[in-house]
Amino acid sequence: METTRTTESTTGLRERKKRQTREEISAVATALFAERGFEQVTIADVAAAAGVAKMTVTNHFPLKEDLVFDRAEHIVRGLADAVAERPRGEPVLAAARRYFAASLAAGDPTLGHLGASFARMVEASPALVARERQIQDQRIEALAEVLVAQARPDEELAARVIAAQIGGTYRVLYFTARRMLLNGMPAPELADALGRAAHRAFDLLTADLSGFDPRPRLRSTS
Repeated sequence: METTRTTESTTGLRERKKRQTREEISAVATALFAERGFEQVTIADVAAAAGVAKMTVTNHFPLKEDLVFDRAEHIVRGLADAVAERPRGEPVLAAARRYFAASLAAGDPTLGHLGASFARMVEASPALVARERQIQDQRIEALAEVLVAQARPDEELAARVIAAQIGGTYRVLYFTARRMLLNGMPAPELADALGRAAHRAFDLLTADLSGFDPRPRLRSTS
């Protein structure tokens, strides 16, 4: 038992250190990109500034773009997981709406309101713009996979359309926050404005999605 606890403690410490290194590299890289431009900074530049080997950077970030979008996995999986794990009886749209509200209340930067300098840096780079939109598409596909798995076989098309509608709403809200930032809206006002925009956007979906509501399948306890 003591050996198990020691192993778990060591593993936990290793994971925390790995996460800390990843966050530090991303922070250094983002600062360099904001200062010089994404295309003008190399992986070697990032490694030197972070005080790590170039291989350490590429081990944590196989794509240069993900030095900027280091929360890509959270964006892709967050909505899908919230819908997949919703309480039995909660509609799909209600779960998506609840997740957005909770993320906004928590100050989740992946909603698109990280900061004006970050927004300008992304929009100045075709590579970052392309990766950003790819991540948005991947979020829709991840949600579609959840809904298809929960729907009847003859509802697959409906499931994919619903995923596109909900994911598309998240995309619209993301870029709405981007425009607010670039228009100079202060952070406290932006959060309130984004909340109102989300309320209106999800209201627009309510009638359309009322006829599609697959129930989460019961998980096996074996």
